[in-house]
Parts: sequence; structure tokens; C-alpha cells
Amino acid sequence: MSIPNIRSVVEDMVNPYLEEHQFELVDVEYVKEGSSWFLRVYVDKDGGIDIEDCGRVSEYLSQKLDENDPITDAYFLEVSSPGAERPLKKAKDFMKSIGKHVYVTTYEPIDGNKEFEGTLVSFDEATVVVRVGKKEHELPYDKVASARLAIIF
Repeated sequence: MSIPNIRSVVEDMVNPYLEEHQFELVDVEYVKEGSSWFLRVYVDKDGGIDIEDCGRVSEYLSQKLDENDPITDAYFLEVSSPGAERPLKKAKDFMKSIGKHVYVTTYEPIDGNKEFEGTLVSFDEATVVVRVGKKEHELPYDKVASARLAIIF
């Protein structure tokens, strides 16, 4: 099974539990590091997620994965919070982050840059507007390579 299919199958397995408990699925990764495969599931909820929440999601998902066995390789399952520098993957992530400090990279230079760190001013599903200093940069959403919340030090 391909990596995108594994992500999709895992999302379908875990989403009913997450919805029932009012958790949010932030991301699913299936990656090889060294000789080991890792299935990482990032979850969150209003007010933040704790270790007990992650443990319950892990137990539920582990049972579902054992029952259905969609992954042929040996792997490690990790369920965790997305952390303070949470990735912005979906349109709703961008909408919820308006007014927050973000770090955005693009596939190609825009206004001479591929990296933008500043305040997320607006998002309309076609354009991400980030204010860096006094200048606002309009980034086409389809040109965004990655985006995450950023901590100001």
C-alpha cells in the first residue's frame, strides 16, 4: 500500500474516535527513518491535548490497526500533540491562525523570497497574506510548501 493510501486508511480508522471525543486530527505521517518505519498521528483539542489523551488515542488506533492490518511493514506507532509550532495543513488551520505568528515557505520565490515569518493577516483559500515587518506578502495558497505557527523569542 502506498504512503498516501496508508495515511488515508489511518485517518478513516481514527476519525470516528476523535470526533466522538472532540479531538482534531492534525496530521498523519508514515515515514522511514534509518531502517525503521514510523506511523505518527498528531491530535489536538481545544485547550490542548495531554499525555492521557494521546495514550487513549494510541490504544484505540493500535487495536484498529491490529484488526485491519493495513500496513505490511513493521512500524512504530506514535500519537502526540502537534506542539507549539503546530503545522498548518488544512484551510481551517489557516483560518484559526489569523492574527498569529507564522512561518511559511513557498515552492518558488515570491517577492524575492521563499521564506516568510510574520503575522498571518488573512486567508481566503486562494491567498495567504503574511505581514513581515511593515510589508504584506500575498502568497498563492497553491504555492505554499509548508506553514506552521512560530514562536517569537
